[in-house]
Amino acid sequence: MNIYRTHVGLDVHARSIVAQAIHSDTGEVTWKKFPYDPAAVIDWVRGLAVPALTTYEAGPTGYDLSRRLTGAGIACVIAAPSKLQRPPGDRVKTDKNDALHLAHLLQLGQITPVRVPTIDEETARDLVRAREDCRHDLMASRHRLSKLLLRHGHVYDGGGTWTRKHDVWIREHRAGTIAYQYAFDASYEAVAQVLARRDRLDAEIERMADASEFAPVVTRLGCLRGMGALTSLALAVEIADWDRFTGKTIGTYLGLTPSEYSSGTSRRLGGITKTGNSHARRLLVEAAWHHRKQLRQQPTSALTLRQQNASQEARLRGQAGNERLHKQWEKFVARRKKATIANVAIARELSGWCWSLAIMTD
Repeated sequence: MNIYRTHVGLDVHARSIVAQAIHSDTGEVTWKKFPYDPAAVIDWVRGLAVPALTTYEAGPTGYDLSRRLTGAGIACVIAAPSKLQRPPGDRVKTDKNDALHLAHLLQLGQITPVRVPTIDEETARDLVRAREDCRHDLMASRHRLSKLLLRHGHVYDGGGTWTRKHDVWIREHRAGTIAYQYAFDASYEAVAQVLARRDRLDAEIERMADASEFAPVVTRLGCLRGMGALTSLALAVEIADWDRFTGKTIGTYLGLTPSEYSSGTSRRLGGITKTGNSHARRLLVEAAWHHRKQLRQQPTSALTLRQQNASQEARLRGQAGNERLHKQWEKFVARRKKATIANVAIARELSGWCWSLAIMTD
């Protein structure tokens, strides 16, 4: 039974909020436009028929408004934008219409909610996403430096790149015109600055992985191959509430299941859906490659070190997962499955193993 007398849709922007309220008994619609002022929205909602239920789309404005509404005793649901249904013939899009559409969907119970993270979860998520941004920046700055050298005829053929040997070779090719030296210094310093920033972020991530509310989950996830501190902490804070899922549904949430186009007797599977959290999905796909390597009698020193603080149950579960995922890799290789497709399938199963470890109680 719907216990709310008023359903409020909010179209939230950085500098404005448009609100549309529908009275459940009379159907009367009330609207108002505010500057971005959560206090004014709270006062206005309190003046409506109570209890009231509010909603707005998840977006760049984050969860601040939701937390303020909830703190004021007003129920708030954040809507998943990709799950909002809109009539195909609706060609007029305004802030008022968007807010009214949200209010109608809320009244009909057709809002798919987004979980609101805690402040600690959100700040930890910001940290691991800053590390992800740093990875992109490092790739871009290294690319610019290497192409600067290439344009001037300097090609490295001494083995692996971005090693100490490669760094020595790069600095040996600084000589040239004044303009070239300035361009070289700018590109080289950009790489050095991003590396220093990455090291600082890695140090803080290591500290948080060892001493924070996420440490137990990180420790258990570390029993799997490819799950270092960065990957484990990122998954822990991106997913946060693992109890929302099962071993089968978590792969769907992360967009690792095939899309499907079926009708009648025909069934056609396409590429993965790529819905949900793209950062967590990339980390799992990256970690899945580690399970292709041959299993050793003794685990690597890094894996052994990660397992030291885990419980016996978690270690056994992790070992079972490592063996199972490697055997799956061997089956795909025997079938001559394309490696990239096989790896995504391994990542989907790996997400289930991560879930089974995350929900364990120490």
